[in-house]
Amino acid sequence: MADILDTILAAKRLEVERARAAVPVADLEAQIEAAGRKTLSLRGALEASGSGVIAEFKRKSPSKGWIHPDARVEEIAPAYAAAGAAGLSVLTDGGFFGGSADDLRSARALVDIPVLRKEFVVDEYQLVEARAMGADAVLLIAAALKPSEARRLAAKAHELGLEVLLEIHSEPELDAFGVDVDIIGVNNRDLKVFKTDPEASVRLFEKLPSEALPITESGLTDPAVAAGLRKTGYRGFLVGEALMSKEDPGMALRTYIWRMTYE
Repeated sequence: MADILDTILAAKRLEVERARAAVPVADLEAQIEAAGRKTLSLRGALEASGSGVIAEFKRKSPSKGWIHPDARVEEIAPAYAAAGAAGLSVLTDGGFFGGSADDLRSARALVDIPVLRKEFVVDEYQLVEARAMGADAVLLIAAALKPSEARRLAAKAHELGLEVLLEIHSEPELDAFGVDVDIIGVNNRDLKVFKTDPEASVRLFEKLPSEALPITESGLTDPAVAAGLRKTGYRGFLVGEALMSKEDPGMALRTYIWRMTYE
């Protein structure tokens, strides 16, 4: 099977170069200064939350195809916040996930909870983009970066006032961890083949550095699985397809949190 992650990263590098040519870094920095906005802490929100759910907005994925093609962030982001989401994750990749920068900008204007830019970050330019869009935190994927690159990007994110979620799938990827990582997430999905196994979070929990808040991502379609991983020690749960596959994602989140808490 082809390595899906490599395909995405190759496309992303070309996309970044086109974006840099169209909107120079200096223009993005001017946007950030003009907005004068302070970022919110995703880690703090998760620590204070009863549910710990980061609700994700995405329209499609490489593994499932279109999930909710006509989804409107203007409807779903406020519904997530009202339903009790600790944070919001917004996919900004267009080609593979059907997202856009405008999705994140719209979400930021409509909610007062932290917003994570879910993206395949390969360049510092994307961090400045994220800050200009209104993101509070960014995702760094260990499988997509050399450990030195991940640490450099994490340091740059902190310079910009962004928190860092470092995503891993295996123990060797912990080499990417550094002092600027605020949240460490175990992705139960192998990004090379897009197969999912929630037991990955169980196997890796004891290996995670204590300095970062632990969260689990992907494959959490059953609230009972999330509840079990909470007992393991996870403080956050990134949930996407289980919500976006429903006609009313906001109501789906309310139900998910109730079942995760009381069943």
